[in-house]
Amino acid sequence: MRKNPSIPALGAALGFLTAFACRTASTPPAPATTATTTPEAVATPVPTAAPPAASEVAPAAHIKLQHILISFAGKVPGKNVTRSQDEARALAGQILERAKKGEDFDELVRTNTDDRAPGIYAIANSGVTPGSGEFSRDRMVAAFGNVGFSLAPGEIGMAEYDPRTSPFGWHIIKRLE
Repeated sequence: MRKNPSIPALGAALGFLTAFACRTASTPPAPATTATTTPEAVATPVPTAAPPAASEVAPAAHIKLQHILISFAGKVPGKNVTRSQDEARALAGQILERAKKGEDFDELVRTNTDDRAPGIYAIANSGVTPGSGEFSRDRMVAAFGNVGFSLAPGEIGMAEYDPRTSPFGWHIIKRLE
């Protein structure tokens, strides 16, 4: 079998072009030196790339969030919750809608949670040593951390009731930090 001598040459040329393009792309263009160039034109910043999307950002090591637990009969030990599962689902949807419309989240927690108010938790992500007063994500209800770590600060989301990942009911979660 004969080797084609043009393939190694092509590879070398592509390597050179790639190196040249990378060096050129990282070097800002030199300002023009014509008599019509003004100081303002030289000082114009070169546009930079847009910030990465939230999904491209590394997950936070530590977060703080506040939540409202909407449970139903028999799901929270020591609590006398009497609503049905269907009533809890409907109430959770209503409270989530109110929270997303900007209603005072502290007040929503105080008047609706089946957990303790103010419902604020500091959580260390999986594999991160918890700081003082923090809980490890791995020791929390799975859906609670899944939703909490997916939110940006100020965002509100909901962990749906699931017997495996959210066994106490619905969690309306607001990420604080």
